[in-house]
Amino acid sequence: MRRLPLSGGLTRPFGLTRREFVGRSAVCGGSFWLLWTLPRPLALEAARQSTDRLVFSESEWELVEAITGRIIPTDEDPGAVEAGCVNFIDKSLAYEEAGQRDLYHVALEAIDDAAQARFGERFAALRSEQQDEALLAVESGQLPGWPSRTSSQEFFQILCTHTIIGFLADPSYGGNLDYAGWKAIGYPGPRHEFGGYTPEQMIGEAAIQTVWGSEID
Repeated sequence: MRRLPLSGGLTRPFGLTRREFVGRSAVCGGSFWLLWTLPRPLALEAARQSTDRLVFSESEWELVEAITGRIIPTDEDPGAVEAGCVNFIDKSLAYEEAGQRDLYHVALEAIDDAAQARFGERFAALRSEQQDEALLAVESGQLPGWPSRTSSQEFFQILCTHTIIGFLADPSYGGNLDYAGWKAIGYPGPRHEFGGYTPEQMIGEAAIQTVWGSEID
């Protein structure tokens, strides 16, 4: 399938807008749906309490934030950085997905080391096109000196999955700040607060009230 840069960055199937890319990634893949709906009570409580770092060091937090910002870049709409995806990932790794914590640590170190070797700067300090070059090397398995038994392609898929979930999950889980992800894909929020959809809303004759207080047609 022909592919295009994702807002000047990573790749997506040709012909999909960013909204379509994020939406289809979230709801079409069984692994995305499973991870999105798995209960995370400990991560949820931690995210409610604070945005303080629990797993990532300061430099790792900056690095993950920068990577997520290339996976779902900021354009005319907020992206992963504004949605706080790094906080969602940090809280998930602190609790329910702690088994992937070590993988993140070694993988992030490898990405920063490769950025230093290639460009003379840490990943977060690179220009966007340099960041994309480094991430495409991770995505394609061509990053030098990859240290983990998990391939760089597998890690990249895990990180993309976490980023998209953090972009779309309920804001109480630490991501999707100010409903950035839901606004991007046109999702008005759960309907139980509004008694479901009316017949008029279902056939497009009445506007739908969103959980953030506006209306969509």
